[in-house]
Amino acid sequence: MATRKSVGSKSKQKKIFVLDTSVILYDSNAIKNFEEHDIAIPIQVLEELDDFKKGNETVNFEARQFIRFVDDIAKEKLINDWVPLNGRTTGNFKVILHHDDESSLNPEKVFGDSKYDNKILNCALQLNEENPEKKVILVSKDICLRLKAKALNIAAEDYETGKVKDVKTIDRKHVQMDRVGEEVMNSVFNTGIASPEKLKRKSFEANQYFILKHGRKSALAFYNKEENFLERIPDQEAYGVQALNAEQNFALHALLNPSIKLVTIQGMAGTGKTLLALAAALEQRSNYRQIFVSRPVIPLSNRDLGYLPGDIKSKLDPYMQSLWDNLGYIKGQFKATDKNYKRIETMVETEKIAISPLAYIRGRSLVKIFFIIDEAQNLTPHEIKTII
Repeated sequence: MATRKSVGSKSKQKKIFVLDTSVILYDSNAIKNFEEHDIAIPIQVLEELDDFKKGNETVNFEARQFIRFVDDIAKEKLINDWVPLNGRTTGNFKVILHHDDESSLNPEKVFGDSKYDNKILNCALQLNEENPEKKVILVSKDICLRLKAKALNIAAEDYETGKVKDVKTIDRKHVQMDRVGEEVMNSVFNTGIASPEKLKRKSFEANQYFILKHGRKSALAFYNKEENFLERIPDQEAYGVQALNAEQNFALHALLNPSIKLVTIQGMAGTGKTLLALAAALEQRSNYRQIFVSRPVIPLSNRDLGYLPGDIKSKLDPYMQSLWDNLGYIKGQFKATDKNYKRIETMVETEKIAISPLAYIRGRSLVKIFFIIDEAQNLTPHEIKTII
């Protein structure tokens, strides 16, 4: 798989990576991630990118960025020959022109000449014949193109640099430590803090959470990097919502900590991610001018619902209903006569709590806002960077 780590070859054999259009539209900076190896772009990729350069979608942005990048490194040079990448990597860059190949393995003869994919395969074969001392690898996000390449004895890999890792491999920012010394446990329970050095751990990350265990005793703790001590975390509660397990305690503690500006919460559906974020925002309502809750507008199974009658609020309410459901659950913790119940209704009426689709966030000036993004896994990397 072509990632930042794997492209750094353990052997000394130099490689030529042939990138197709899908890689560029996924990451316009892909050309920078292949270290000392050479990069080749078939001329057909530039033709396809030309069709994508107009528009406001992420793929349009990536296409324009790459076209500017190629223009920058080309300048007065001819890019149909190898051009040094000028310190960006130690490899070279080249645009491959199509040529007629009489070989029986010509992909255009095998699969037909109606698709650019087959011309791209032909370029990879051409490079393979011209550079027997180097390994030629086609890099594509298109699984069918990779399979066709392998059928023609062309090495092919997916491009995965920048891809979010599998859930099982993500650092969840909390560590369970068994057999913690009795001195540490006594310090945590009696004073609320303990020295991290006594945990016999090589390194600590800022805002890292711990489950400490000693026999039948257990405690939740947080590493305060500024003060360099472990801080005990008591059971957390926010606006009537109580944490039910260690993970929810950690999430609420992070959300209620004003020194932590960005919190990401990951978990299965129904684990309370949105609920905890809303409760924490309401608990800190006096510290913020507005609570802004948003989510991308994506129908179930990515199928368009079609025309919906009414104004914009009526059209978008079905997508935002889960957010209203969570807010209703929080209100349900109090009686209708309770001031906290009435406060939520007032905040909604005065738009101190604003629920809106993420599509309308671009260009807005948000000052002193508690910003909650629901269903953030449906965003593209470029959208996430824009929001941050």
